[in-house]
Amino acid sequence: MFPIVPSGENVTRQVLADSAELMVVRFTFQETGATGALHHHPHVQSTFVQSGRFRFSIDGRSFEVGPGDAFVIPSNAVHGCVCLTPGVLIDGFTPRRDDFL
Repeated sequence: MFPIVPSGENVTRQVLADSAELMVVRFTFQETGATGALHHHPHVQSTFVQSGRFRFSIDGRSFEVGPGDAFVIPSNAVHGCVCLTPGVLIDGFTPRRDDFL
């Protein structure tokens, strides 16, 4: 089992599974207003909203998501989120994010 580690103020991350080609990570946002800071990476990312509500920004386009919603973030797209209601995001990355190990 991988450890739960801080990933920003009131945000934690835990790697759930990984291989060289794919990684699954749980992000837990504990308070309204917690953020996933704008960033980019070469990995393609899929995000599934397990619980909570979030406002995402991808390359300057903003949208809100809630439980059951899913979307894909292209490689190198600038993206981030703000937690509107505390909850959990399940992210898949291809290839694996070695910086999370």
